[in-house]
This record gives sequence, structure tokens and C-alpha cells, in this order.
Amino acid sequence: MAKAHAPIPDDDLVNLACFELSGQEYALPVANVREIVRIMQITPLPNAPGMIEGVIDLRGAVVPVLDLAKLLGRGTGISDSNARIVVLELEGLVFGLWVSASTDVLTLSPVDLEDVPALATATGYDVVRHVIRRADQAPVMVLSLDHLISAVKHSSSGHSIEGEATG
Repeated sequence: MAKAHAPIPDDDLVNLACFELSGQEYALPVANVREIVRIMQITPLPNAPGMIEGVIDLRGAVVPVLDLAKLLGRGTGISDSNARIVVLELEGLVFGLWVSASTDVLTLSPVDLEDVPALATATGYDVVRHVIRRADQAPVMVLSLDHLISAVKHSSSGHSIEGEATG
């Protein structure tokens, strides 16, 4: 008689907010997402690093906005009707990521999160924490918020997180 698998407890599931950027789907932990808002006027900050697009006034709070396309070395964000700002919080730091569209929320077992291929990690590439494979669809890249924040803090050197010159 086959042994039935015990259901995975809810606290062992991983919830990921998915969004699109330049035709590729990315994800971040829902636990870090405060909200997702439509793109709005972003006011530039004088002399800010190039990765910081500017700030928005979100219900009385000034929130810095980062262009994820620039962070990932994929050009600049698009401001069409699908564009969104994903407002995130990490260790008390609140900021927004400008993305092409918000797409989905995935609830997965941790075993569905695959490691990044060894060649990428051996070269120091660590912006993608995990990869999610899906039948008949392109993989979803789960980003590392820690790495994104670190890249912004070190962006005064003029490089994207992939090491390419940004300007």
C-alpha cells in the first residue's frame, strides 16, 4: 500500500509576488511587499545615484523609487498603463521598484524553488536567488532584495548590479 504524502503546512509555503520587466517574469517574497500601486509622477532627486529614479508621495510618505530595469542592466522602465510601483519594506527600509506590470501571486512549496545554475553563482552572480520552472512557460526568477539594496548603496561607482557600466 502506497504511503500518502502529508500535506505541507501553510507556514511551510512560500508566497511570491510576480511582476514583469521587459518580457521576463520576476518574483519577490510577498512578506516584503507593502503594496503595489499604479505608476505615478516620480520626482527626480538632484545628484542621486542613477539607480534611484526619484521619489513619490504615497499618502503623505515620501518613498524612493528604483527603476528595476536599470538595476538589472535592461534599459529603462516603461511608463504605460500596465506599469506599477511595487512598494517594499526590508529591515525598516521602504522603497519602490518600478516594473512593467504586476502579474500574479504564486504559492509554492520550498522544494519548487530551484537553485541558480552553478556557472552563474561561480561568477559572483547573485541577484537571482532561485528559479521557478513552469510547464510550457519561461522560468520565473526570484530576486534577492538584499542584493538589490546592496547594489543601490554601491551605485555611486556607476555600475549596474551585473557589473556593466550604466552611464
